[in-house]
Amino acid sequence: MATKMTKTSPAAAPVEVDRSRDISQPLEKLAPEERLKFNSDYLAGSIAEDLIDEITLAVDENNNKLMKFHGIYQQDDRDQRDERRLQKLEPYYTFMLRGRMPGGVCTPQQWLKMDEIGRTYGNEQFRLTTRQTFQFHYLNRTALRDVMLGLREVGLDSKAACGDVARTVMSGVHPGLSKLHKQVYEQAQIASDHVIHKTSAYEEVWFGEKPAQPRGENEEPFYGKQYMPRKFKIGFAVPPSNDIDIYSQDLGFVAIASRGRLKGFNVVIGGGMGRTDRAPETYPRLGDVIGYIDVEQLLPTIEAVMGVQRDYGDRVTRSHARFKYTIDDKGLDFVTGEIERRLGVPLAPAKAFKFTANGDQLGWTTGDDGLEHFTLFIENGRVINRPGHPLMDGLKAIAETEKCVFRLTPNQSVILSDIAPVDRPAIEALLAEHAITNTPQKGRSALRLNSMACVAMPTCALAMAESERYLPDLITRIEGLLEKNGLTEEPITIRMTGCPNGCARPYIAEIALTGRAPGKYNLYLGGGFHGERLNKMVRENVGEDVIMEVLDDTLARYAQERQPGERFGDFVIRAGFVAEVKEGRHFND
Repeated sequence: MATKMTKTSPAAAPVEVDRSRDISQPLEKLAPEERLKFNSDYLAGSIAEDLIDEITLAVDENNNKLMKFHGIYQQDDRDQRDERRLQKLEPYYTFMLRGRMPGGVCTPQQWLKMDEIGRTYGNEQFRLTTRQTFQFHYLNRTALRDVMLGLREVGLDSKAACGDVARTVMSGVHPGLSKLHKQVYEQAQIASDHVIHKTSAYEEVWFGEKPAQPRGENEEPFYGKQYMPRKFKIGFAVPPSNDIDIYSQDLGFVAIASRGRLKGFNVVIGGGMGRTDRAPETYPRLGDVIGYIDVEQLLPTIEAVMGVQRDYGDRVTRSHARFKYTIDDKGLDFVTGEIERRLGVPLAPAKAFKFTANGDQLGWTTGDDGLEHFTLFIENGRVINRPGHPLMDGLKAIAETEKCVFRLTPNQSVILSDIAPVDRPAIEALLAEHAITNTPQKGRSALRLNSMACVAMPTCALAMAESERYLPDLITRIEGLLEKNGLTEEPITIRMTGCPNGCARPYIAEIALTGRAPGKYNLYLGGGFHGERLNKMVRENVGEDVIMEVLDDTLARYAQERQPGERFGDFVIRAGFVAEVKEGRHFND
């Protein structure tokens, strides 16, 4: 259900605020990233010059930071680090590029272009992310412009996929694709176009398009020279599915409808998953529902909320710069009141709503308009051909028919949507031909079908442990426990990340692991099945044997003592297992 709305102060008249940068501190006293943005010529930096440097595979560190605003991260293959160091070579630098795809909607032509780029430049693969977009790894610096041009050919770009701006806007996806979902997706697209940064640096750097006049003070009418203090995430959820994990967003909108027509949104603020290892002042936080708005108020509300974070967010201590910390520092009442002041009207009381799950409904469904939709589980989002499972080839063949739209889900999977009933047999034949199925087999438990992992090794510079490459094998071991206890078909969410930053949204999973060191993880239990409750750490910095021991005890108790319909995370909390395990005790003690 909706959380209780916090009482707020009466709204006053809108106020004008400085939109150029945080002036509460002199520029020289702000974080280095703030000075970098301010002096970057609106994100152009010297990226263009770095791209033609023949001495190194890398780019300058300042340009590396600026390129994130262009959707690009510099990485190196950590599997090769030691060997290259011995050979006195620099790390094997490559780049990750993430696209912007609001709501995850992808045409067949766009899918074919991603397939082409992945095969040509991305080590014959690409990846679907937890924010309903795609990313390529292993790109050489010399290929970046070609990739950008390829994306542009099919109407895509990589603007704001990273950096201190509003990131790719998410929108709830349901296999039924009701008229309501389509209405909400349209609003998400409008929001994405509205919050995208306006600088011409992107076109100049990647396509050689010189601006008609030098970039001036009006280049970024909302963001100003320093953009946001940190990344800002926006998402739209359509109850009863919380597939986008609305409470993890900086700013979330819960669709409220009447007779299938979108009326407005409940507003959720202050969610965020990231934390820093050994820094207790950083933490995950669930968002708060602060009120309701009509559809017509959407863009003014986005500007008001983002404006509060832009003007009050911490620009001195970067690890403290997310919106969740601004809310906790200033107080929810203050922040809500400031939002209302900028809107010029008070928020209405939040409307009732209910979530029942945050996963994907796999398989075939029929939409309100009679069209067919097939939701396909893609383990950890990796689109690649493997022996006996030519997934990449199969999805390419389906795209070539032009008989469906591809919709990327927030859980790293894809929906083959908008299929005419007469075309369904052809799609089914292609799925069968390429051994693409959701049918549970050995190793295809309901737990696996509700799993997510971040990339981690070998490309992520922040990873402390394996994630994507390890989670499938760990799940195989856990599946032995599930089978022993008759839980193979029980949907339980499990998520893993290679570090505490939380890219796979682990802190709201029923079972979660975050990397601490090679082979070592923090183990969390007790998150809400539909993303409404944070889990709790029950073991710190442990290996697989301890993880399996804890899960063996927990799953056995769950199988024996659960109440009808009780979810695993709810049972863990009700049974007090979190407290017992954290103190080192087991149920059979």
